[in-house]
Amino acid sequence: MLSTLLSQIVNGLVLGSLVGLIALGYTMVYGIIQLINFAHGEIFMIGAYGGLAMFSYLLPTFVQHRWYLALPLLLVAGAVVAAAVALAMERFAYRPLRGAPRLAPLITALGVSVALQEMVRVFYPGATAAIPFPEIFVPGALVIPVGGGVPVKYSGVLLIVVSLVLAVGLHLFIERSRMGRAMRATAQDPDVARLMGISPDRVIMLTFAVGGALAGVAGVLYGGFLNNINIDMGFQNGIFAFTAAVLGGIGNIRGAVVGGLAIGLVKSLGGQYLPGGSAYDYVWIFVVLIVVLVFRPEGFFGETERVRA
Repeated sequence: MLSTLLSQIVNGLVLGSLVGLIALGYTMVYGIIQLINFAHGEIFMIGAYGGLAMFSYLLPTFVQHRWYLALPLLLVAGAVVAAAVALAMERFAYRPLRGAPRLAPLITALGVSVALQEMVRVFYPGATAAIPFPEIFVPGALVIPVGGGVPVKYSGVLLIVVSLVLAVGLHLFIERSRMGRAMRATAQDPDVARLMGISPDRVIMLTFAVGGALAGVAGVLYGGFLNNINIDMGFQNGIFAFTAAVLGGIGNIRGAVVGGLAIGLVKSLGGQYLPGGSAYDYVWIFVVLIVVLVFRPEGFFGETERVRA
């Protein structure tokens, strides 16, 4: 049925936009310091809890009941909390291992991931189970007039629009701003960049802060879409985001977004139309990943990795 197909495509675009927004942090960090930050999914989760804390403990009632006032405040809170945690993670967990073999920061990232989950579980009230998240956007749904009508939650539309706008903004920032050029120079050769007056440490800190802020925004939007959050949400969506970054070409901004959309559509359409149904939707995601990497190991938009002497 056409309405069912369109509904699955919309669901895939919503999930894909979320995954792409998280994947931007993965791909930025890898592009600068060749680190696979497996704790980035927990930054996404912490951003959601930061937004919820703002709503629950800091916003007056009259603001809570007006989405156009509450929404930007929650997005800013989620972004700030996530960026602050990402900066602390870079400073105390990753920077001391900057010159270590690659396996050391990779294992550290896994440890940081578990530590962040447990910190939220222990210290955030009620985080041992799923917590209701406020509906911070216009309630209801936009109905696409196809077949019997295909409803799309306004919060889903918001997620798609914000994700694309932030991805385009990040691309323009990296391509046209002075700090963006410094990031690209550091990614190409940090030693030469240092000789040109660029501080690699400052660039790396900015990379973690921007990636963390984007993940925090994604966390708040995700909570508003599902109307609940839990400490496990970072692991699953983090795996999806890492897969999207690899699929699109890790280190490439456009590739992260396209990879995220591809994963969202494969999960949604595969769960509906491919053998096994929704029980095998994860399987089809990794089948697609394997097939792409067999024929194009660098991903959709990636380049052959340069080996530094």
